[in-house]
Amino acid sequence: MILAVDVGNSHIVVGVLEAGELVFSARCATDRGKTEDEYALIFQDMFDLRGVSIWDIEGGILTSVVPVLRQVIADAVELVTGKRMLVVTAEMDTGMALRVERPERLGTDRIVDAVGAKALYPAPLVIIDMGTATTLSVIDPAGDYIGGMIMPGLRVAVDSLTARAAQLPHIDFDAPRALIGVNTEECMRSGAVYGAAAMVDGLVDRVERELGQPVTAVLTGGLSPFVAPFCNRSLHLRQDLMLRGLQILYERNRR
Repeated sequence: MILAVDVGNSHIVVGVLEAGELVFSARCATDRGKTEDEYALIFQDMFDLRGVSIWDIEGGILTSVVPVLRQVIADAVELVTGKRMLVVTAEMDTGMALRVERPERLGTDRIVDAVGAKALYPAPLVIIDMGTATTLSVIDPAGDYIGGMIMPGLRVAVDSLTARAAQLPHIDFDAPRALIGVNTEECMRSGAVYGAAAMVDGLVDRVERELGQPVTAVLTGGLSPFVAPFCNRSLHLRQDLMLRGLQILYERNRR
């Protein structure tokens, strides 16, 4: 079994995979103030709750968009499992060319998404990852990573609107009852969810025009299930995409 860890701005996703299958996945809040000992206890509890022996872990791989936690999490995993983590970098064997300026500054989460999507679906590809930020990554017909976009995430955008508009309340992401809202909360919910869906549809259309051919669109990330049902385009919803990509990178780069 291998341990795959994705450290995001809002949540840390932990997955255990064996023979290409997901044994379990779990999430905890990202806390930049926690120590490696505190995270080690969290990881140990995740295994204990699911009745999986942490001693069966043969190795692990980590991607992080929170630099201050990269070494903390790696040390926490080593403390619990005794195994040193592979840390995803642009210099790893990814199986694709990174045709962007300064690849070392490309978010490793976007690299992992691209690796996972390329293994599962035919190129050209557009991968939309909806988390704290919404990122869009493009893989060209040759299978190379050629760039993308970064936008405010859905929750960030709505929270910013609430913070800056005195009369607008905090809302949860329940499915909107209708496109046209009849009260403030429903108007905000409809605007957020349908607006995000229209953005996804529109951006994928524009990428297709830029490339001059149809693309395979993949939607992932913590907020993707709220948006996917309202998109007009045909999309592949894969919430496990990051873990799949991490598994592939581990197999390609382990010693």
